[in-house]
Amino acid sequence: MFGIDISKLPDLFLFDPNYPLLFGSSLFLFLFFALLVFYRIFAKSNNARNLVLIVFSLYFYYMAGGVFVLLLILNAVLNFYFGKWMGAAKGENNKRTFLLLALLFNLGLLAYFKYTNFFIQLINDINIGQFELLDIILPLGISFYTFKSLSYILDIYLEVMEPTKSFRDYFIFVTFFPNILSGPIDRAVKFLPQINKTYNLTRKDIAMGLMLIMMGLIKKIMIADYISLNFVDRVFDSPIRFTGVENLLAVYGYALQLYCDFSGYSDIAIGIALLLGFKLMENFNYPFKAKSVSDFWKRWHISLSSWLLDYVFRPLQMTFRNWGKVGNITALVITFVLVGFWHGASWAFLIWGLLHGLYMGIGLLVQGPKRKFYNKYNLFNSKIFGGIQIFITFNLVAFSFIFIRANNFESAIDVVKQILFFFKPNVFIQFIEGFTPTFILIVLGFLFHFLPSSLGDKVTDELSKMNIFVQAIIFTIVIWIITQVQSADLQPFIYFQF
Repeated sequence: MFGIDISKLPDLFLFDPNYPLLFGSSLFLFLFFALLVFYRIFAKSNNARNLVLIVFSLYFYYMAGGVFVLLLILNAVLNFYFGKWMGAAKGENNKRTFLLLALLFNLGLLAYFKYTNFFIQLINDINIGQFELLDIILPLGISFYTFKSLSYILDIYLEVMEPTKSFRDYFIFVTFFPNILSGPIDRAVKFLPQINKTYNLTRKDIAMGLMLIMMGLIKKIMIADYISLNFVDRVFDSPIRFTGVENLLAVYGYALQLYCDFSGYSDIAIGIALLLGFKLMENFNYPFKAKSVSDFWKRWHISLSSWLLDYVFRPLQMTFRNWGKVGNITALVITFVLVGFWHGASWAFLIWGLLHGLYMGIGLLVQGPKRKFYNKYNLFNSKIFGGIQIFITFNLVAFSFIFIRANNFESAIDVVKQILFFFKPNVFIQFIEGFTPTFILIVLGFLFHFLPSSLGDKVTDELSKMNIFVQAIIFTIVIWIITQVQSADLQPFIYFQF
């Protein structure tokens, strides 16, 4: 009937690990459109609209992560009560007891699923004992929803906010499907007040939401997936088969791929949330325009870096406050080693985090002399010197990414060796000829990144002036173009592994 195969309808309610529900898939776009229709129907009823949102969020997570939806529900239930008990506790000792219980639960689950095998392997490697690695499946988004829950608990303990009285509202905060799998890691203090606001989208909200979704899909499918499958993966799988030029371009390509993949997800998540009446925090702000590594972390994965600043770095800074600048550097290094460990349970991520901690520490050491140097030669407003800073910062960041992309440490060293000792600049022309679409996408990706941010605002303003049907036609055309460029099945977002 009407071209629909009714026999396949049960598949819409059965999790398939080989085909998880992903942003950008045709099924998700269809389901999200249906959700917006229900949202419009229940526009005047907060209770009905929130119920629809809860059901869809649980359905989305189940179709993406399977049975681990039960773990997500357990997380929401226990953290709601931890917050409630902490808020009602009499005396600092009682508050601290509930805080410790919450930390044990959240960090304990994260440690079990994410780090158990890392420590077992470490024990085996240093010959303390020999143990079999466990068959542990990492639940999708556990790092993200654990940090969301911890921010709620810590904000109550620090008296930044009062515990919410509504379990429904807290449940929506934890399970909110746009950012459940890969962020942004929003804060309850900003998210919860939005739940019971009247659903009233402006033309600019609609235009901004559609613009973010379109840009996110273009970043993910047209750029990140394409250059990954057609060039970056090939080089990193066997770096010694390629010259230094190709390895360097693969390093730059991976930096762009990682940015487009992760910021693409964030764009889609923020755009979807906006169409549902929620404003999530910004997660990326043109990070490759950064003039220092410190500036980079103010622009890259902002929700994580601000989380660590508030809940890790500042407490460590207070702990080492009597050590002066050495204390600040120690706090920075520890924080960024934890950043690396949060991303993945491997030495590669620890090295990556340590590198950024050292970058930041050295930056702090030379801060005074650097300021004097800038003042002496009036370099603060120099565009040429600013461009040099951007170039140096980008290369430091791109170099660190080698260790998290390479298959192992030896492979990472091979990449560096090829760049340093087997560069072969004449191969660059051959690369352009052999990988023309990849080269064009890399150039366009960086070009769009360095365009003035005001250009995106102007496009959004123009889109907001258009009739909603014209907006829908533009959105459909963009989706069609993306599907034509797509070179394979939609690839899982990189940050799903975290």
